[in-house]
Amino acid sequence: AKKIFPPPYNSIYSNITSTNTLRTILERTYTHLLPEGGTFALYSLLRQHVNFSGSMPMPVTRLASDINLKFHSKKKKLPSKMREFLERSTTAQSVITYVVLIATSMVMGDGALTPAISVLSAVQGIQSRSPKITQDHVVILSVIILIILFLFENYGTSKVSFAFSPIMLLWFAFVSLIGLYNIIKYYPPVLKAVSPLHIITFFARNKRKAWEQLGAIVLCITGAEAMFADLGHFNKSSIQMGFSAVVYPSMILAYSGQAAFLIKNPSKLSTTFYSSTPEPLFWPMFIIATLSAIVASQALISASFSIIRQSIALGCFPRVTMKHTSEKYEGQVYSPEVNYFLMITCIVITYGFKGGPQIGQAFGTVVIWVMLFTTTLMTVVMVVIWQTNIIAVGLFFALFFCIEGIYMTSLLNKVLQGGWVPFANTAFFLAITMSWTYGRRKKNEYDAANLVGKQEFIKIVTGSSQVPGICIFCTDLMNGIPPIVRHYVKHTGSIREVMVFVTVRILPVRSVLPEECFLVDKLDHVGVYRCILQYGYMDNHNMDDDDFIVLVVASLKQIADNDEILLLDSAFTNGTSFVIGRTILKMSITRNCFKRFVINNLYRFLQKNFRSNMSSLKIAPGKTLQVGMHYEI
Repeated sequence: AKKIFPPPYNSIYSNITSTNTLRTILERTYTHLLPEGGTFALYSLLRQHVNFSGSMPMPVTRLASDINLKFHSKKKKLPSKMREFLERSTTAQSVITYVVLIATSMVMGDGALTPAISVLSAVQGIQSRSPKITQDHVVILSVIILIILFLFENYGTSKVSFAFSPIMLLWFAFVSLIGLYNIIKYYPPVLKAVSPLHIITFFARNKRKAWEQLGAIVLCITGAEAMFADLGHFNKSSIQMGFSAVVYPSMILAYSGQAAFLIKNPSKLSTTFYSSTPEPLFWPMFIIATLSAIVASQALISASFSIIRQSIALGCFPRVTMKHTSEKYEGQVYSPEVNYFLMITCIVITYGFKGGPQIGQAFGTVVIWVMLFTTTLMTVVMVVIWQTNIIAVGLFFALFFCIEGIYMTSLLNKVLQGGWVPFANTAFFLAITMSWTYGRRKKNEYDAANLVGKQEFIKIVTGSSQVPGICIFCTDLMNGIPPIVRHYVKHTGSIREVMVFVTVRILPVRSVLPEECFLVDKLDHVGVYRCILQYGYMDNHNMDDDDFIVLVVASLKQIADNDEILLLDSAFTNGTSFVIGRTILKMSITRNCFKRFVINNLYRFLQKNFRSNMSSLKIAPGKTLQVGMHYEI
């Protein structure tokens, strides 16, 4: 605290300690986080070490101080040739960026498919209890369960996670023991199928038919693609241990038991899971299967929230409401807008396909494509960042890409049989992402081209009446005076005695420490400052306006002389106002028709219906002045 609030700031520091405000600020904003996984985590590593240039969808301005950040990767520098190639080739940079965006959009769509197929698969077993129970009844029951699941999302993972471990342990215990029972009872030699030699025999015997059946086999590994996106909820060691010691052996026993059962009962193919369950265990298994399906759905829904949050932080998705549902883990978040969108999409998929095999085709397609993209991005990171031996990288890529590629080609045959759904979901999220990033880039280009010059700014300051207090100008620019100042003074004719241009900067690191958060500097005139507020992509950005002002003034005092400190103290006691620009982009009729549609319709719709970049600051309405500007581009 003494480092952030040095003397002569003792009066404000005393007020903070007496109200516990400082503790609240630090706990809310600077909690140390668990590392996040997924495509964005890999992409952020690349952005830390490679200066992506050109018209990128997610531009990141690099500063010399970035390398000193605590959570910045400290790997050794790239070989000069590799660095030069990546930084020179805007095509390679664009390909990597678009791969990340497509993979992320697919995982978002996965958040709607997983609950649908998981709950349907669990509930369908009830049909075997009575011929009067139809598929329509199964679909209705599934929809009811899904609605309840999504409505309870706002309580957060932490409120119900105490039940997750018992449910999943019961699930794995049941399926493994039942599988072992079926192996012993029906066909013990089935365990020979663990040997990979039998896949060669399988393909030699069935040829094209075997290749086509890979599309169904891929469902055995679904869920693995989301493990690393859930690293905000569980740490790496727990996932590795849980998968190796519990999940994998349980699945081997379960699938081997079902195979042994089908060898003796081939007519029960469509109801294998529940038909192979001993009669006394049917209802316990039905309940546990339904509960475990809910837990699996929860994992993907939570992963969707986490990915959306990272997308917002990196500037490639419009800002939605993000609520933190855990005081312990910053990665546990909830977004009502995303939640209800996923709920509606999930219900439409469930009811539209009536629980048919099309959902399985769609689910398998999205999973294998996400795995392919992750393997590709992982290979780039291994070469560029980790500098792994090129032979080892080649073996890794060849092995995994070939396996996943074979599954992918098999699923291409299923596109018209439900496999089109993930591509439709991806196109929807990608349209939002690309429209938003394109509009933001055009706005930033306009701001940069219409900066207030040094002489013009001095003339504005000296020619305007000064009002006591502090004025915070919120801008996206980290260099230069934004055109909003010209517009503001033109209509008000006055300025505050202290002006601070604040830019929120999201870095490609997972977290930024308190002492790294504020970068401040003096501008050309007394009482005019620039403040860059730095966050990692997994930091909590929420902060009260009073807390924010206290931290900004404290940071400014560290670079101010005695006269400036007196001015800051005086201005602080006279109150603060926030000036936020509300820009409306309009593309001229001479431009490309499609680009005009994106800016004038899609981007404007997103801008009007989503939250602003400064919405994380809880600014009182009485302190806010919104200045509207019309940009003709």
